Amino acid sequence: MTPDAVAFAEQWVDAWNAHDVESVLRHFADDVVFTSPVAAALLPETAGVVRGKAALRDYWTEALRRVANLRFAVETVYEGIDTLVIAYRNQDGGLVSEVLRFSDGLVVEGHGTYHVAAQQGTGPIS
Repeated sequence: MTPDAVAFAEQWVDAWNAHDVESVLRHFADDVVFTSPVAAALLPETAGVVRGKAALRDYWTEALRRVANLRFAVETVYEGIDTLVIAYRNQDGGLVSEVLRFSDGLVVEGHGTYHVAAQQGTGPIS
């Protein structure tokens, strides 16, 4: 079961902008698996794969400690079968998509994905 896409995205961005990790985590299953190149950079021992809600709490708490000005602005939201994608801009203007797969109303798998610019100034890759 996937929650209402717009309501979820609004709650998600409000919680992130308030730097309220617990409010973000309330939508995640205890055994969630989350991947992110930022996790790989901040916590190299994870190789970018964070397993479990407790580890996700630790990662996001550390990320907020290091990025005190974190702020997201939702650009658009996509809905699929048991999946939501929240496309947003971060505090640096970077384009990011959060790909979230749900089971029983909770996120069981998530992926932070980041915009890649094409080589030699040919524009963004779609």
